[in-house]
Amino acid sequence: MQRVQVLMVILLMGSLLWPAAPPAGAARIKDLAQVAGVRANQLVGYGLVVGLDGTGDGKQAVFTGQSLRNVLRNMGIAVSGQELNVKNVASVMITAELPSFAKVGQKIDVVLSSLGDASSLKGGTLIPTPLKGLDGRVYALAQGPVSIGGFEVPGQTAGRQRNHLTVARIPNGATVEREVGLTLAGRDSFSFTLARPDFTTARRMARVINDFLGGPFARAMDGGTVEVRVPDSYRNDEVGLLADLESLDVAPDGVARVVLDERTGTVVMGEEVSVAPVALAHGDLSLQVGKLPAEVRDQAGTDGGRLVKVVGSATLGEVVRALNAMGVAPRDLIAILQAVKAAGALHADLEIM
Repeated sequence: MQRVQVLMVILLMGSLLWPAAPPAGAARIKDLAQVAGVRANQLVGYGLVVGLDGTGDGKQAVFTGQSLRNVLRNMGIAVSGQELNVKNVASVMITAELPSFAKVGQKIDVVLSSLGDASSLKGGTLIPTPLKGLDGRVYALAQGPVSIGGFEVPGQTAGRQRNHLTVARIPNGATVEREVGLTLAGRDSFSFTLARPDFTTARRMARVINDFLGGPFARAMDGGTVEVRVPDSYRNDEVGLLADLESLDVAPDGVARVVLDERTGTVVMGEEVSVAPVALAHGDLSLQVGKLPAEVRDQAGTDGGRLVKVVGSATLGEVVRALNAMGVAPRDLIAILQAVKAAGALHADLEIM
């Protein structure tokens, strides 16, 4: 008897120590929101790609010749416009993303896009180019050999190309020269910004954070912002607080939505999108959702039409499965869903791409 009691105590302690399973459909806070102010910054610059094999800009791109003359002039070389042949040079616009907390000396990727009439950036090299932020200050310096994703097909099909030859990348092609000032230490509070604002999700997130911290430290300011005060136990450890909070699980909520792509016939929907009682005819197909009279038979109509019955409170998933069982094409399904939405029987937002 004593052994049984000891075993029961061990099992009870194990159940208390075992972590609770996250709620169904839950996601981490870091997947639902981001810390306000912690964001990437866009950089842009204008430069020249040299060393091309006759695939650069022609004389129609006047700005390329002007840029090349300016570069040579800065190197102490004076040259007139008539003496330049820019078929091995191309003007490009350079874009990059400066990550949060990027430090001086770190490397970032850059993307180059042709501005003139160059046919290919293959084999080119970007000369040193400053990259600026929206404030006009230089944050990185880009240079190096470019890499294109396109290719030319040799042999009998020579001349055929795949992908874009006028867009290229330079992996680790820019060096960070200036940091974006962002300090987390010493702050009294932080704010989480939801990627998809929703009042229910914001309130759930605040409750989960308060349960974890053991007090009313978090509150939903609106549908897209949750403010968190730094507890005394996390003073001087603000990074540890954010690391602990972003791993918490929250069950997100949102508006029911059905997405339709008429070009490809794609339909994306949630399983629990509901449909009110409705009757619909489409071609030789009849659809009735809800409680049917007893006299209604499986075959309806004198023209050989087919009847699909979905009895009771139906979800959209059940309706679609019934229609698919009758061989309804995706484009016909899109037309049916649009008609059901227009009739007010589809309880969801209908988004057409």
